[in-house]
Amino acid sequence: MPPDPIFDLAGKVACVTGASSGLGRACAMALAQAGGRVVSVARRGDALAAWQAATPGSTAIHEADLSNRASWPEVADAVAQPFGSPDILVNAAGINPRQPADTITPEDWATTQTLNVAAPFFLAQALVPAMRTKGWGRIINFASLQSRRAFPDGIAYGASKGAVEQMTRAMAEAWSRHGITANALAPGFFHTELTAPVFADAERARRLAEQTCIGRNGTPEDLRGPLLFLCAPASDYVTGQVLFVDGGFTAK
Repeated sequence: MPPDPIFDLAGKVACVTGASSGLGRACAMALAQAGGRVVSVARRGDALAAWQAATPGSTAIHEADLSNRASWPEVADAVAQPFGSPDILVNAAGINPRQPADTITPEDWATTQTLNVAAPFFLAQALVPAMRTKGWGRIINFASLQSRRAFPDGIAYGASKGAVEQMTRAMAEAWSRHGITANALAPGFFHTELTAPVFADAERARRLAEQTCIGRNGTPEDLRGPLLFLCAPASDYVTGQVLFVDGGFTAK
């Protein structure tokens, strides 16, 4: 039996930010394996090149620092060059300064909000007109457990991820009537570069696993199905939602 077309991404163009490592890299790999033509964006060109070498299918890379606001128009233009304007935007780039509320600086706060909230919005804003012309598009943001929960040393990150949740709803309200859905994935604890300080403490990692309903922390493969669902025609009537991929962490 042929694959169900509602999950078919063959020929779709996807842009994934933060694709040089962690969950961004996993997203870019999953979309390429599903038949998408993927443009990966990140700061580290060497890591992007390694991802491209390890990834089958049609891929391109673009080195850029999305915390630099001046780079956004150039990035929006560059990601449309290899395969045409993206049908799918996955905003996976992010930063977590992990600083106590008493010591975080205005500069750290501004950088966190810029990279985690402003860059996803303005990149989406730049790519939406082409999606609107096609009558179809997908925007996938990255929310967090901290969109809903307060964690130690997480005030700047948590504020940004709370904003991402509301921004996702507002994107859906603005653009879904044009065939462009906007949703967010909210991962639980996955072992990535961003969460390395957490997993360096084996006892803390064990306690976090026990907090889930499933009894373990996440792996990159756990994100594949939810991501592909939100990117595919299967989710045509799903917009403005946050899907927690957390093993039931937020259910307890």
